[in-house]
Amino acid sequence: MAVLSGKCLCGQVHVSVRGEPLRVGICHCMDCRKESGSAFTFYGVWPAGQFEHAGETGEFQGRRFCPRCGSRLFSADDKEAEIKLGMLSQAPTPLVPSYELWIKRREPWLRPVEGAAQFEEDRR
Repeated sequence: MAVLSGKCLCGQVHVSVRGEPLRVGICHCMDCRKESGSAFTFYGVWPAGQFEHAGETGEFQGRRFCPRCGSRLFSADDKEAEIKLGMLSQAPTPLVPSYELWIKRREPWLRPVEGAAQFEEDRR
């Protein structure tokens, strides 16, 4: 079973996931734009049992971050863990988005990911 891992910018928080993700996406919504400080967020979702993390994290509205360096890391509950894929040690990542959310907020200079489902807002 493949393992992907990464850490925050300062190295205090470590994250790993095992196996294939349930889904990989890009989100252009206003919350993701503000959280990332960029035009979108690139993330993968795994079953909670395939996710591990170590190190102290802070939390804001369910989103976990490193309180030392501020890196945005993951959101997790008892069913799923959503990982910010930019924090993985392997770059570029082998993961490819299968969908894009909130495309009505996508910057006009960004092109759709070829083959990815496109949603005006959330997946339905």
